[in-house]
Amino acid sequence: MYDNKLTLWNHGNLPEGMTQEKLTQPHSSYPRNPVPAEACFRGGFIDSWGSGIMKIMDSCEAAGLPVPVLEEDGGGFIVRLFKDRFAEEELKRAGLNERQVKAVQYARKNGKITRKEYQDINKISKRTATDELTEVVEKYNILKRLGAGSSIYYEIA
Repeated sequence: MYDNKLTLWNHGNLPEGMTQEKLTQPHSSYPRNPVPAEACFRGGFIDSWGSGIMKIMDSCEAAGLPVPVLEEDGGGFIVRLFKDRFAEEELKRAGLNERQVKAVQYARKNGKITRKEYQDINKISKRTATDELTEVVEKYNILKRLGAGSSIYYEIA
């Protein structure tokens, strides 16, 4: 366990013919330990074979969390679950200042933010607003700039 993620590792690679992509779609299950797996199934702890990863993905999406990372490495299979990357503490840890954090949260809530809205929310100059939004786009890659001229706005990247 880490401040921003939970990493789970299990010994062994995926069964032959199974890929990480196939795990995120309906698929057959290949229990590594069939006797305890069958006991868990009969005991009601497993409701259907081959649905675990999809349930994890769906639960993360429903909670607004980033998509888990699935990978094979070092003779094992890894699942990495991340905290909300837009949580205030995560944004501050990434290096955003208080005004930039407000902007990301505003854009997330409202779908977008304009330079004028950023300027008004933070009571700052046009130049500072432009510079700070540009930094969130170019340095942190959290917002993306869309539109042109006076119609420029920013959305979550």
